[in-house]
Amino acid sequence: QVQLVESGGGLVQAGGSLRLSCAASGRTFSGYAMGWFRQAPGKGREFVGEVEWSSGTTYYADSVKGRFTISRDNIKNTMDLQISSLKSEDTAVYYCASRQFSTSAYDLWGQGTQVTVSS
Repeated sequence: QVQLVESGGGLVQAGGSLRLSCAASGRTFSGYAMGWFRQAPGKGREFVGEVEWSSGTTYYADSVKGRFTISRDNIKNTMDLQISSLKSEDTAVYYCASRQFSTSAYDLWGQGTQVTVSS
């Protein structure tokens, strides 16, 4: 069974840092991209960034550039999201997802992990 499982969310103070992790299992992700999305209360799901699994090349939404860093370990099949200088507007459920690199649609999603930033 192919699945993605996020972990690492929690309650953090504004200005702090947090590292989220996504554990992937069930297949090799060569030829795939894996991404992070977030959904704040009352808002739609927002693209945060992604990594091309084979090369490690990363892309970020303009809104998070400079504070968010995506990395992947293709031996452990994990992807991390390091968030620094946390702001209250980073409060959201964070999801990891995967797509075939040749397509634009993400078709496999994790269950999400809650990040709450207190001011």
